[in-house]
Amino acid sequence: MRNALGLMLASVVAAVVIAAGGWFYYSSRADQAAPKTVAARAADQLPAPAKLAARDDVETTATVAAKPAAAPAPAPAMPVQPRQACANPNALGVSRVVEIDTTGGPGFGFEHFKQFDFLTEKEVVLTFDDGPWPVNTPTVLKALADECTKGLFFSVGKHATYHPEILKQVLAQGHTVGTHTWSHVNLNSKKLTEQQVKDEVEKGFSAVRFALGTNPAPFFRFPQLQHNPAMVAYFGTRNVAMFSTEIDSFDFRKGATPEKIVETVMTRLDKLGKGIILMHDFQKNTGLAMPTLLARLKAGGYKVVQMKAKTTFQTLPEYDEALMKDMKVPTASTTTRPIASVVQTVSQ
Repeated sequence: MRNALGLMLASVVAAVVIAAGGWFYYSSRADQAAPKTVAARAADQLPAPAKLAARDDVETTATVAAKPAAAPAPAPAMPVQPRQACANPNALGVSRVVEIDTTGGPGFGFEHFKQFDFLTEKEVVLTFDDGPWPVNTPTVLKALADECTKGLFFSVGKHATYHPEILKQVLAQGHTVGTHTWSHVNLNSKKLTEQQVKDEVEKGFSAVRFALGTNPAPFFRFPQLQHNPAMVAYFGTRNVAMFSTEIDSFDFRKGATPEKIVETVMTRLDKLGKGIILMHDFQKNTGLAMPTLLARLKAGGYKVVQMKAKTTFQTLPEYDEALMKDMKVPTASTTTRPIASVVQTVSQ
């Protein structure tokens, strides 16, 4: 009996020990597996340093994507203003722009120069002499702007120094600016020496350059269309194109009303079919005639051609300096600089 009881007690103790050992074994396996599970989750989320590096890689790659998102358009730079679309849907406009290589001093306008017949039927070039001048030149500019068309202006040097702000407007509105001597003298006058004739021309170019703040086009028209043979040859060495005309408006004559100017131009133009038109932005009635004249050109099927130069004219330093002395402008030994390169607004 005592042996049987002992045997039963030993069996119970053995069962308890086995159960406790099993519990300890599985509990230990579970504890060992836990770090592996945590490590796997950490790999999904990445430790902080690795996660930062991955984000940087994605951002760098995104900037060179094959199809990047459209960036907002940048504001236009101040020095280069985009050309505005014409507000007049029925404007005369400009049919084409021609660039002139002035090497050797070519001449244009069949009244004196017959070599370069570049205009086709129904094409005209609008040219204006003797400006700039208050009221009159701005009136011409407004008429041209209203029709979104362009002209070629031959400025008198003295007038350019009187009203540089007006001549700057001419250039700013996209027109071509040439010259017309310093004081509008007849270069064939016997009262002038060869040196005085040269001075009139070169000083005129320097004056227009001074007024514009930049070099003008190498385009020139002789006052009164009096072509001095020596200067014609000289322009060949200076690579300056010379301009005459086919159609003279005679707007400088007494009794040249706006109506008369229009009829003079259109009668001659309808006969020739094309040509360079000579007018004067110095004359009041020319500006008043321009809206009607441009309307008549458009109604008649005429097209405006704008002439530009391939290069600009390089003035001679001695004439630039002489001009400064004549105008009594205090200057240093260096050449004049544009206002924008000296004075700039940095805060407003």
